[in-house]
Amino acid sequence: MSGIFYGIGVGPGDPELLTVKAIKAIEQVDVLIAPKTEKKEGSVALTIAKPYLKDGVKIIYQVFPMVKDFAQNSQELWETNKQEIISLLQAGKNVAFLTLGDPMFYGTYIYIFRLLKEEGINIQTIPGVPAFAAIGSKVGYPIVDGDDILSIIPATASQENIEKALAASDNAVLMKVYKNANEIIDLLEKNDMAQQAILVSRVGLEDEKVITDLQSHKDEKLNYLSTILTRKKTL
Repeated sequence: MSGIFYGIGVGPGDPELLTVKAIKAIEQVDVLIAPKTEKKEGSVALTIAKPYLKDGVKIIYQVFPMVKDFAQNSQELWETNKQEIISLLQAGKNVAFLTLGDPMFYGTYIYIFRLLKEEGINIQTIPGVPAFAAIGSKVGYPIVDGDDILSIIPATASQENIEKALAASDNAVLMKVYKNANEIIDLLEKNDMAQQAILVSRVGLEDEKVITDLQSHKDEKLNYLSTILTRKKTL
């Protein structure tokens, strides 16, 4: 009998933000897949879930490259990871894939979900708190209200597309603000969205950083897990 594959969103950093359903699944599975990139040791998602791990659970680190075009990059590595998971499931093991934030929101999980879905695997996806929701609640920043139009924008998108989204929105969430922070800040200034902006890196983690004056922090190196909340009108 094949096992169940769980995609579990562990939220942005605070272990107490995991849902009851996520905790129950983590406590019951036989194997945990902890995704990591080639450049980093350990797994942030695993660290967040650590308080809920049962004794004897098997932890497997799988390397997933940070790529924009999944179809044309590192297919062999993706296939290897998929086959390892399938072998565990065929052995009757229940397997959980831990992912930061929400599994279906800009997550590596989406790629492995699609690969396993093609194989007819029994998949259960458990949602998690995305970083921008945690930031809004933690710092007291309403993300949307009334008839506000919100855009959620990856800062890795083209400058043209980012500017179009900002121009059409009352409020915006910009995620993955790390490589081009200066350009993003300039675009916010251009669209009258800089004064109301707040940037938070690694929300809920020990090294969390909150920046309210973006202009004074230009040229500062930011972590990959950096998110900006902003709006055009005064709070």
